[in-house]
Amino acid sequence: MIVFPIGDSGQRLIFSPTVLAHFNKHRQTRWWQKEAGGQLFARFVLPEIRIEEATGPRISDWRTRNSYRPDMRAEQQEIAVRHSRGLHFIGDWHTHPEQVPAPSLRDVESMRELVTKSKHSLNAFVLVIVGRERVPAGLSVSLIDTETMSSLHLAADQRADGARG
Repeated sequence: MIVFPIGDSGQRLIFSPTVLAHFNKHRQTRWWQKEAGGQLFARFVLPEIRIEEATGPRISDWRTRNSYRPDMRAEQQEIAVRHSRGLHFIGDWHTHPEQVPAPSLRDVESMRELVTKSKHSLNAFVLVIVGRERVPAGLSVSLIDTETMSSLHLAADQRADGARG
């Protein structure tokens, strides 16, 4: 698992080994691989937000080398099914064909629109971009609300010795 402290809030965003393996599996390491993506689902065990599941990619998503558009109907079904199991939708993930990724302006604008149009009680949504480097070096993790984007960084003890599994 890897841990990202959330500013000075005392909360921590924790990615399960299953989710990290899912990200690694879909990295665009070959020239012909298309962007992949999906949704992130978590349990709230405050002060921890435990990301336990990442969905996608789906056969019905629209994917090219440099873009990704999810099947919105499938996403709504994923939310309903996982909510019945006590998991909460907290954001999205997708890949970029760059070593160490960064969200594009389009990525940020899409997340802001999602925050605005969704029914939720969260302060922000999580956006994860998965690059070509292995996790955790190849991850960009951000919190996005209607006005701001905050990049999260690995906990100090994990930066020193790498992510522990």
